[in-house]
Amino acid sequence: GATAVYACATHPVLSGPAVERISKSVIKEIAFLNTIPASEEAKACDKIKFLDVAPIFARAIEHIHGGTSIADLY
Repeated sequence: GATAVYACATHPVLSGPAVERISKSVIKEIAFLNTIPASEEAKACDKIKFLDVAPIFARAIEHIHGGTSIADLY
């Protein structure tokens, strides 16, 4: 069996009791992109980590604008 559970998602719409449920779950850590604003409750949850996407988006835009492949960003 699993010894730890990790999760991830893109756009975290954490409505209602979502943060409380994550806090009480067996999930050790869940990672979200910071593409939408997070509530203070979500930011304070030790199990939730937010990943900053601005730098990679900026590099992708530069590559596309310059007509070069974005394959190296993966």
